[in-house]
Amino acid sequence: MKRRNDQNKRNSGRNKRNKSLRARALIALAVIAGSLAIALTVPVRLGLDLRGGTQIMLETRSTPTTEADAAATDRTLEVLRGRIDALGVAEPTLVRSGDQRILVELPGVHDPKKAADVLGRTAQLTVHAVLGPARTSDGATAPPPADPAAERVLPDESGQPLRLRAADLTGRDVEGADARFDQQGGAGWHVTVDFTKTGQGRWKQVTARAACHPADDPQRRVAIVLDNKIISSPQVDPSVPCGAGIPGGTTQITGSFDGTEARELALLISGGALPVPVETVEQRTVGATLGDAAIEAAAWAAAIGTALTALFIIAVYRLMGLLATAALVCYGLISYAALAALGATLTLPGLAGFVLAIGMAVDANVLVFERAREEYAARSRPTPRSALTAGFRSALSAIADSNITTLIAAGLLFAFASGPVRGFGITLGIGVLASMVSALVISRVLAEYAVNRPAVFRRPRITGIASTGWVRDRLLRREPFLLRRPRRWLAASAVLLAVAASGILARGLDFGIEFTGGRLIEYATSTPVEPDRVRTALTDAGFPRAVVQSSGDTGLTVRAEHLTNAEEATVTETIGGLGGGTEKIRDELIGPSMGDELRRNALIAVSLALGAQLLYLAVRFRWIFGTAAVAALVHDVVVLIGVFAWLGKPIDGIFLAALLTVIGYSVNDSVVVFDRVRELLARDRITPLPRLANQAILQTLPRTVNTGMGAALILTALAVLADDTLTDFALALLIGLAIGTYSSVFIAASLTVELHPHRSAPRRRVMTSH
Repeated sequence: MKRRNDQNKRNSGRNKRNKSLRARALIALAVIAGSLAIALTVPVRLGLDLRGGTQIMLETRSTPTTEADAAATDRTLEVLRGRIDALGVAEPTLVRSGDQRILVELPGVHDPKKAADVLGRTAQLTVHAVLGPARTSDGATAPPPADPAAERVLPDESGQPLRLRAADLTGRDVEGADARFDQQGGAGWHVTVDFTKTGQGRWKQVTARAACHPADDPQRRVAIVLDNKIISSPQVDPSVPCGAGIPGGTTQITGSFDGTEARELALLISGGALPVPVETVEQRTVGATLGDAAIEAAAWAAAIGTALTALFIIAVYRLMGLLATAALVCYGLISYAALAALGATLTLPGLAGFVLAIGMAVDANVLVFERAREEYAARSRPTPRSALTAGFRSALSAIADSNITTLIAAGLLFAFASGPVRGFGITLGIGVLASMVSALVISRVLAEYAVNRPAVFRRPRITGIASTGWVRDRLLRREPFLLRRPRRWLAASAVLLAVAASGILARGLDFGIEFTGGRLIEYATSTPVEPDRVRTALTDAGFPRAVVQSSGDTGLTVRAEHLTNAEEATVTETIGGLGGGTEKIRDELIGPSMGDELRRNALIAVSLALGAQLLYLAVRFRWIFGTAAVAALVHDVVVLIGVFAWLGKPIDGIFLAALLTVIGYSVNDSVVVFDRVRELLARDRITPLPRLANQAILQTLPRTVNTGMGAALILTALAVLADDTLTDFALALLIGLAIGTYSSVFIAASLTVELHPHRSAPRRRVMTSH
């Protein structure tokens, strides 16, 4: 009877496991099928730095009568949308950024001057009755008007000043406008203006009053004013009787227009007046060739880096590594589909974040496999299935805590950063969520299915979790006491901090244009040109403060604080004289206010990231652990900034994205160590904390090495194959990877031991005879 009960229990447990496996399998299939459907039908939107075009940031300005608040900015955005639609730009993007900012993206537009001129014009259209000439017949100036507020003086098309009555109609009375060519009458191009229902009545009134004056009287004319300039002052046709007016609410603006001028005028009139003036505070132009190069470089980096990572994981974990690689492919599919479904724009930093997240996705699998190895080695009668189940259960808290801390950093990037850094936060957050689905659902389904096969059950070593691995074997043989003298590690870190800080003080920080404001132009020359020659030539041309740097073999970047369009043309001509055929492939204009905002947002994002990490770790662990982890984060941030200061690398938006990623990686590493310390403390309340912390470090070190190798392979491929922008990004992350691994072991753990009130081992009592 007892044997039968035991058999029933085993059967019941097996049925529960099978039911759970089937449920996870259905979820995995549904996610993969949905992701595949989205990936095949919904394309991901590429940012301008990947497909080329112009990006303009407009800022609305208040007037004495209208405040530039969110509502006025929304109305301005709608007017701009109508103008851009009329320009015929494919897939334009217009979004409000804050209460007074409008971001405009124009794919395929490589002449930003004209686009900015059309967008920025206020297009204040008004219609006025003409009161007469502003000068008398003998050329003397007419007496001033009795009520200056009710009259104005503007020159007509021929330059003759006219006295105009206050506006009878405004742009709000205009329903539409169209440019047309008169082929039959030979009058050339003209613009037909249609008025609204209210405007029709007002138009009839103003033309009815004008028709009461003789044909040669200027008061029979009606002035149409656009942006404080008379663009047309037609005379009411003699056939119109006094008091009748022109019915129908339609008029034609004639003049010496060509086709382009007529269409632009119709565009401005039909678009209506902007509620408030706008000013261009940022402008970026990226050539399509730069986008092609960036996509190709990132694609090669992703392919080669992923292949190397897959080979490494398979070599270490065998069958489980092969299944983890399959789950990694599913992770890439899920991430891509999520980007497409959310309508997110994939930018160059975002693409780098997507490539980096491939390496991060390996971490959860490595955590599970290493815990499974420990469980297999610790059990008396181990099986791959029981070890794998225990590995998923034991690694869950570390996976959850580490991913939540990274999501906190990604969320702060999205909430408080702007531009490409914000896009990086979106891709990072999507990557973290997709990695959790990949590791905890897809990878688990594949692994549990595999270990339940009889062939695998009979050959447990092919799973890769039936052995401890060479890293763990060497650590178990030697058992080094790394935290024997924690203060020495803290002293060494203090020296490292001093060296980094001296670099910041001695060399200074080369802030990018996003933080300083100004204009940055990148050129591709047909022949290599030394930057010193360009600096000398630009100094002679009147630009002594221009910063010139080489970019590749035939690339040059010129940065200046203030550079008008006319001055930019001079710079381009000067460089063209030195480098032969010269092509401008990037043009970025950022106003000082934009630079101040980006600096402020960067400080807010970093400060909030550190505070949020401290708060989360204090809640999940202890305040000592949280303080130690944040101290390690500050150490990593200062060291990374100091290294870039010594190397003379720019501190720009790309570097900020890398810096916040390093924060997420560093705290992720510390969380894994602290999670093991917390587990050991719960089981062992006798062993001193230094020994327990050292034991936690040794137990998690295989995971640290394997995960670090996976991320390093991706980043190395990115640094070697990508262009200069992504090279600096990968370099910052490689440095951060090394510094973060060091700090989580030798700073966070050492500081925890020093801050803990019972950090030392209890003294043994020695009995002596008297």
